[in-house]
Amino acid sequence: MQTLLSEQAALLPRAAEAESILRSCVHCGFCNATCPTYQLLGDELDGPRGRIYLIKQVLEGHAPTARTQLHLDRCLSCRNCETTCPSGVDYHNLLDIGRAVVDAAVPRPLGQRLLRKSLLGMVPNPGLFKAVINTGEVFRALLPEVLQAKLPRSVRPAGLRPATRHRRQVLILEGCVQPSLAPNTNAAAARVLDRLHISVTPISQAGCCGAVDYHLNAQEAGLNRARRNIDAWWPGIENGAEAIVQTASGCGAFIKDYGHLLRHDPAYAARAAQVSALARDLVEVLRDEPLEQLGVKATTSIAVHCPCTLQHGQKLGGAVEQLLTGLGFNLTPVPDSHMCCGSAGTYSLTQPELSRQLRDNRLNALESGQPQLIVSANIGCQSHLDGAGRTPVRHWIELLDDTPG
Repeated sequence: MQTLLSEQAALLPRAAEAESILRSCVHCGFCNATCPTYQLLGDELDGPRGRIYLIKQVLEGHAPTARTQLHLDRCLSCRNCETTCPSGVDYHNLLDIGRAVVDAAVPRPLGQRLLRKSLLGMVPNPGLFKAVINTGEVFRALLPEVLQAKLPRSVRPAGLRPATRHRRQVLILEGCVQPSLAPNTNAAAARVLDRLHISVTPISQAGCCGAVDYHLNAQEAGLNRARRNIDAWWPGIENGAEAIVQTASGCGAFIKDYGHLLRHDPAYAARAAQVSALARDLVEVLRDEPLEQLGVKATTSIAVHCPCTLQHGQKLGGAVEQLLTGLGFNLTPVPDSHMCCGSAGTYSLTQPELSRQLRDNRLNALESGQPQLIVSANIGCQSHLDGAGRTPVRHWIELLDDTPG
């Protein structure tokens, strides 16, 4: 796509990257066929091709409007289009660049500013988030239905984690919301890994991965969280940790991007690249291990929701399904398994109507084979789908854990 950046846009730190991405798009429109918002709204500007054109216009000097901002806001950043695109357009990075330029030029209404500021203050802060969840539980009956759906239906206690005792060691990201919404996920992962003679080394200084800040256009705050995590993990890496494991695929997709996002930072570029190279979704670690020795009893009929951040962001679509099938689980068919559930980080709060439609469509597909349980690989998808109050949703690692609960 022929592109001529304006003088102002040419001064942006990522100007060359934006121009390269824009030039790689051939305007074929294949992306619209798998774009969740285009499927719902049928508007060219609510599909990847249209959004690319909007960003192109802005970077070529056209003044953005509130309407431009809305169309970019409606994007889920699911990256389904990247899987579909025959030209390999790096859409999600272009979107981040475009959103930053548009937000700098178009002031948001007061309500949006307050919501985004609240999310930025609460979600990446595990202590504050837990306090909000606990307060919500106390007043659950008084809350509107939309907020009740954000509270966990039930919280499975974490149980004990094994001591660090094996030669093989990995680091693990605790996350920001998962300790409150699903504390058993990382505990179950640690127990399963321990039974495979892999110890999890706790790194309490590592916090939120930075994705929430970055995708709400607090990009420097998100990168600063990435830098703090790199600093926190580095001693463990130097001591021989073989991987940095994530049980939330949304965090994993962002950590695997640290190397790209910090490639021009002289103090962090090399270490960020190494952290990204060591980042592994839990399924990447377990699929290479002798899982038969776990003695898993596969008695449950399940449907697998493969998060967008796993199948499109990390290119691991089908990996969880293959692992569970190999262990003898009965996986029910899921039509349109490439589609997004509508969680998308904070999207369910910033775009609640579209998010709810996508969630209900996804649940209809997941439940079409009448599973007893739905499993996922990302806390956002898990809590969003479970919030509908239909078929229970858990993280798939709990199926491999022999701790009752």
